[in-house]
Amino acid sequence: MNDVLTESRPIRLKGRSFLALALTPELPFEDWLRRLDDLASRSAGFFLRRPVVLDVDGLDIDRQQLRDLVSQLTARNVRIMGIEGARQSLLGADLPPAMNDGRPAADFEAKMAEQAERADVSEGETETETETVITAEPISAKATPSIVVTQPVRSGQSLFFPEGDVTVIGSVASGAEVVAGGSIHIYGALRGRAMAGTTGNASARIFCRKLEAELIAIDGFYKTADDMEQNLRGKAVQIWLDGEALKAGTLG
Repeated sequence: MNDVLTESRPIRLKGRSFLALALTPELPFEDWLRRLDDLASRSAGFFLRRPVVLDVDGLDIDRQQLRDLVSQLTARNVRIMGIEGARQSLLGADLPPAMNDGRPAADFEAKMAEQAERADVSEGETETETETVITAEPISAKATPSIVVTQPVRSGQSLFFPEGDVTVIGSVASGAEVVAGGSIHIYGALRGRAMAGTTGNASARIFCRKLEAELIAIDGFYKTADDMEQNLRGKAVQIWLDGEALKAGTLG
C-alpha cells in the first residue's frame, strides 16, 4: 500500500500599506499632552478609531518615559499601533512594535494632531490600500493628480487623497473630513474638517462656498472653529498659508 502524502494548505502572508496618523511628541511631555487635550476638546472624536504611529525620533528619553507616554495616550483613547524612530533599547514586549520607513501621506501637526503619514507595514508583496469612503473620479494621470467627488461628504465619512487636489461637488458635513496632499475645493458648505497640503505642500489652499468649518489646516498648521475670524463664517472664502500663519479672505 502506498502512503499518500497530503500537503497542508499554506498560510498566506501579505504585506499592505495602511494610512495612519503619526504623532510627533515634544518634550516636556506634560506641555505637549496639554496641547493635545486642547485639540481633542475642540475637535471631538478626532482620534476615535484612528490608527496612530508614535514618532519619537530624536527625543532624549528612556524606556519608562516612553512607557508612561503610551499609557497617557491610551488613557485618552489614542491607540498606538506602532513606534517609529525609537532606539532598540527603548522597546520591549510591553510596548507597541517598532515601525520603520513610513512614507509621508498627510501631515497635520499638533493640530489635526495630525501628522499623517502612511505607515508602511510591509513584508513580502505589498498592496497599497487607500481609505476612500466616497466615490471619486480621477481627472488626469499626466497632470497633477486630482479627484472629483460628485456627492456630499456625510458626517462620519473620511476622504483621504494624499497624492494631489480634491474637489467636492457638494458640502462637507459636520463630523466629516477631507484630507489632501494638494488643495481642497468645496463647492458647498464646509462644516467638517479640511486638511490640505498634507505632504508638505505649503502652497496648497482651501476654497469653499460657505465656511462653517470645525477645523482647517494646511501643511501641519491649523485653526479650529474658535480660532477662525467670525466675520468670515458663512461666506465664500479661500485659505492659504503665510509663513506659519493661516490666512483667509473672501472670494469674489
